Amino acid sequence: MFWKKQWKKLLSKDGKEQYEIPAYSKDGGHIKSLERQGGLTTSASYGGMGERELQLRMEILVDQALSNRRSVFEPAKQLAVFAKVDQDRFLQSVDKFCDTSVELAFNFCQFAPQSLQLVEEENWNDWVESLLTIHNNTGLEAAITAIKSVDKYVLSLNHAPSTVTIDEIQRVLESFVVGLSGRHLGIEANEEFYTDTELIRLPEVSEQFNSREDNFILYKAMAVHQWAQTWYGTWRMNVDTLVKMFKDSERALSLFHKLETIRLDARIEDELPGIARAIKELNDKHGKTEDLSSLSINWRRAIEKLKEPDTTVQDTMYFLETVYNDKQAPEDKFYQGSLNPQETRKAINARMQKEKETLAEKLNHLQQELDSNQPNNDINNIETTSDSDAGNEENSSGFSINEIEDENVPDGFKIELQYDDKAIDLTPDMQELLESILQDLGEIPDNYLDTSANVADQDEEVTDDNTSEKSLDNDEDAFLYDEWDHSRQKYRKQWCHLKEIEIQPVHNNFVANTLHKHRGLLKRLHRTFEALREDDKRMKRQPFGDDIDLDAVIEAYSDTKIGIEASENLFTKSRKIDRNIAVMFMIDMSGSTAGWINEMEREALVLLCESLNILGDRYAIYGFSGVTHERCELYKIKEFEEDYNDDVKARISGIEPQDYTRMGAAIRHLSKRLHQVEARTKLLITLSDGRPDDQDGYRGPYGIEDTRRALIEAKFLGIHPYCITIDSEAMDYLQHMYGAVNFAVIDQVDKLPYKVSDIYRRITI
Repeated sequence: MFWKKQWKKLLSKDGKEQYEIPAYSKDGGHIKSLERQGGLTTSASYGGMGERELQLRMEILVDQALSNRRSVFEPAKQLAVFAKVDQDRFLQSVDKFCDTSVELAFNFCQFAPQSLQLVEEENWNDWVESLLTIHNNTGLEAAITAIKSVDKYVLSLNHAPSTVTIDEIQRVLESFVVGLSGRHLGIEANEEFYTDTELIRLPEVSEQFNSREDNFILYKAMAVHQWAQTWYGTWRMNVDTLVKMFKDSERALSLFHKLETIRLDARIEDELPGIARAIKELNDKHGKTEDLSSLSINWRRAIEKLKEPDTTVQDTMYFLETVYNDKQAPEDKFYQGSLNPQETRKAINARMQKEKETLAEKLNHLQQELDSNQPNNDINNIETTSDSDAGNEENSSGFSINEIEDENVPDGFKIELQYDDKAIDLTPDMQELLESILQDLGEIPDNYLDTSANVADQDEEVTDDNTSEKSLDNDEDAFLYDEWDHSRQKYRKQWCHLKEIEIQPVHNNFVANTLHKHRGLLKRLHRTFEALREDDKRMKRQPFGDDIDLDAVIEAYSDTKIGIEASENLFTKSRKIDRNIAVMFMIDMSGSTAGWINEMEREALVLLCESLNILGDRYAIYGFSGVTHERCELYKIKEFEEDYNDDVKARISGIEPQDYTRMGAAIRHLSKRLHQVEARTKLLITLSDGRPDDQDGYRGPYGIEDTRRALIEAKFLGIHPYCITIDSEAMDYLQHMYGAVNFAVIDQVDKLPYKVSDIYRRITI
């Protein structure tokens, strides 16, 4: 969606330029007006239809209601300031009204355009349906009045004072869940309420009860129940596969969830009696009392057994078979949420694979350290004492797990890592890793501790470059970056997974052909950059120098006339510029650069590198692309300390179009890299063919605002961002992202190096 309620006021302080995003306030329903003062302020700048096109479209829809005195010119003018997605939504609604009443559709055009600022996208269809209902029940005039009173409809959506939102208590709830033990579980707002064992997804609003305290306790009850699934082993079985063994898998999953909720509630009551009492009070207020009399003997036996403290998910699955054919079942608990076995299994498998590889690496390092401290310890010749030990000969020496009784953990024991039967003091991260594996599997499998097998597995994975190179899910080298969500006015924490990839070099004649093709241009560029290198800085008001400072002389003469002692600083002096510059070039390698754009980028980079060698400044080149926030990729072309050699030329030749244009994460990563370079002046120059875009919603206002925020973050690091684009429509959005003077639009390869030299001259002199 584009317009989001409670948007904060955004200001761009560049001279007198400022703008305000349209929004509305909950307090009293006051509507903020759309303002424009000398800058980019409206969604039209994001590619919406123009006034004339909108007018024609509305005229076609409501033609029967038009006359010499009735037109849709003014509504088209108002609608033109919105984004295209909002314009399309509006026109679709007009078309829908036409099916009922053309007169109603005409009045909707007249009075409703500004409602796009107020009614959120998810509520828009409900509002339209409510207008149709009013028209059908009470007539046209009442519907027109309702259209004009859109602010009352918006206020009716506001939640009661007792309502608690996830944004309000997210951090508190995350801290609460962390304190319960187990692996870290993030909290995220979501329409569907479940956990995948990595995140707990909760409803955006809790409003079932009449007090904020009760609604907050409801959030805690929801979170605790989802935590209990991960802590007490709900997902140690492949639930999706098991329920599919039944004729009706959906019914089987529902019954499994009911049974598992009974088991988990009993464990929560034993371990967390305070939370259990709060949940019981909520049950009473919710009017839900447990009546077992109407249930079958199978259900009553299952409930009695599952409340015992030593039951596991295997017991739940056993009783599922016994109650599956019973017609009646207990009602769902209002705090239990739902199960998503497919997504959960996917998350568990990815985590288990990653944790197994991480443990293998840590154990190998730990073994080397331990063996180096005990050089005379022969760990390979320990005799077994009985036939029963023969099967464990591999692990009789080396790493092993000792189980220590502990009633405070769900399995009744905690683990101790041993090496040659001696306990090892573990670092906190190692202890956390082992506990996470134990939480998923209920044990630490022997093959997880077999370092020889782990080494073999690692060697095999290293040889399979084709399958591992592009994987970010299981790669520890991935960087995590926040992403700015403009609609919520907050960051998505560690949302983007970014990886640096070595671009595949292509050894061909591309560079030589480019130099020959542009040999005349290259000579002119050399002269331009040589002149830039030799430019001197003219310092005024010096006590001695190369020339007279006329302004200083005139001022000194005036001072003497009025009796003031004249200054002796009457000269100018030229000083060679001390060049201390680092430049990061960020090259768009998205799929939209295919064809002549890719050719242009590569030729421009060759000319740039040839010219920049004259200046001797440090520079690096990275390409960027990716698919969704989970696969953001940077391609190394040239690093700062690397010379412009044959390898770099081969990488430039190997630049090929990839996927999408997710700019925010790339800017944050390269800004971090550039910030680490010691230089007085730091430039981040982006060469792109268009606006930010990705398939998971990173387009339009969302992508633009995240990119703008990333550029602001770069400026705070003392970096000068600049963009050079070939997008002829870039004026619409680049001014908003980069500022009025920090971008340029070009259409020919020979203009790029000159633009870079202009940037140099403007910033460094």
